[in-house]
Amino acid sequence: MPIYQYKAYVSGGGVTTGVIDADTPRDARARLRRDNVLVSEIHELRGGKKTKVASGGEKRASGPSLAERLQALRKSASKPTNANLEIVSAATRQLGTLLSAGIPLIEALRALIEQTEHRQAETMFRQLRERVSGGSSLADAMAEQPAWFNDLYVNMVRAGQATGNLDVVFRRLADYMQAQRSLRRKVVSALTYPAMMVGIGIIVVSILMTAVVPKITSMLIDTGQTLPGPTQVLIMISNGFKNYWWAGCLTIAFVSFLIERVYNGSEKGRLFIDRSLLRVPVIGELLRKQAIARFTHTLSTLLESGVPVVASLEITRNVVGNRVISDATEVIRTRILEGTDIGTPMRATGAFPPVVCYMVQVGEQSGELEQMLQRIGAAYDEEIDVTTSRLTSVLEPLLIVALAVIVGYIVVAIVLPILRVGQIQ
Repeated sequence: MPIYQYKAYVSGGGVTTGVIDADTPRDARARLRRDNVLVSEIHELRGGKKTKVASGGEKRASGPSLAERLQALRKSASKPTNANLEIVSAATRQLGTLLSAGIPLIEALRALIEQTEHRQAETMFRQLRERVSGGSSLADAMAEQPAWFNDLYVNMVRAGQATGNLDVVFRRLADYMQAQRSLRRKVVSALTYPAMMVGIGIIVVSILMTAVVPKITSMLIDTGQTLPGPTQVLIMISNGFKNYWWAGCLTIAFVSFLIERVYNGSEKGRLFIDRSLLRVPVIGELLRKQAIARFTHTLSTLLESGVPVVASLEITRNVVGNRVISDATEVIRTRILEGTDIGTPMRATGAFPPVVCYMVQVGEQSGELEQMLQRIGAAYDEEIDVTTSRLTSVLEPLLIVALAVIVGYIVVAIVLPILRVGQIQ
C-alpha cells in the first residue's frame, strides 16, 4: 500500500502535515476529509522521492531537486544518529514484546505506527510495513533504512527470521542497545567533568589576563619603579592574551580541523590517533576497556542470535569504536577463514589482555563461547565503573591544583610590587 505525505488545513484554520497509507491519492484525501482535514498538497513517498499529486488525483512526475538529491545522498551514507537509536531501541523492545505475545509482524508494525510521535519514525515504520506486506523480509526492508538500522541490527534480524526466533532476537537486541547506551554514558560522564573544569579554567584565566590584569599592571607601571621579574612575565603574558587572542583561537581551530581531517581522512591517521589515545594514562585504560566491553557484548549477542562467526566478527569490527581493536578483530576474522580458532590469533594481536584471550579459549573448548563473552563483558562493565570513579578522583585534585597555581602566580606577581612600594615608603 503506497505511503503519502500530506499538508492540509484543519478546522480552525491551522496547518498540519503528516503521513498516511492508502491505495490511491483519492482514498487518502477521502480518509482525511472524514477527519475534517482538507488536503492542500499530497506526495507519494517512493524510495525517498516524492511524486506530486494534482488536485484531481492525477500524479505529476516531479523529480527531486538538487537539495533533495544531496539530502538523500547524505541520508544513504549516514549512520544511525543518537536520536534515531533511542527511538529504535524503544521500538525494538516493543516489537519483542508484541511478537512474543503472538501478534503478527504486520500488526506489530501497525501498533508502532499508531503510537509513535516522531514524524520521520512514523514514515520509516510505514515503509517497513509496506515492504513486508509486499513480500520482502523484515531484514531486507530494514537494510534500506541505513539512517535507522545498522549492519548489526539487520544481520541479527535476518538470523532471527531464519531460525524462527525473531521475538527472542528483538528482546536480545533491546538489551544490547540499552547496555551500549549505558556504557557510552559512563564514559562520556567520566570525561565531561574534566573537560568542563579545563574549559572553565581557560575562560577564567583569559578574563583575568585580558580585563583585570592589564588595569592593575598599568597602575604599577605608572609608579615608575622597577617591576619584579614575575610581574614582568605576567605583563608579557597579559599583552600576549590581549593582542594575539585571535591567533590562539585560529590555532585551536586549525589544530581541531587538522585532527578531524587526519582521523576521518586517513586510515593510518586514525590508527595513530587511536593508538596514542590508548597510551594516555587512565583515559587510555578507560577507552581500551570500553572497546573490549563493546567487542565482547557485540560478538556474544551476534553469536547467540545465530549469526555466523565470520560475519559476526566483520560486524563487530565496525562497532568497537577504536581502530586498534578493529584491526585486531580483522586479523582474527582472517585467521578464522584460514581454519584457526579465535583465541590464538586474539592473543597474537597483542590488543587484548591475556586474561581475555585465555577466557575466550576456555569458552571455545567448553562450547560456551557466547556465555564466556558475556561474562567478560560484564566484568569489564564493572571495571569501567571503577576506572571512571578513579579518573574523576585523580583529575579533580590535579585540575584544582593547576588552577590554584595559575591564580596564585597572578596574585603574587601583582602583590610583589605593591609590597615593594610599601617598604620604600
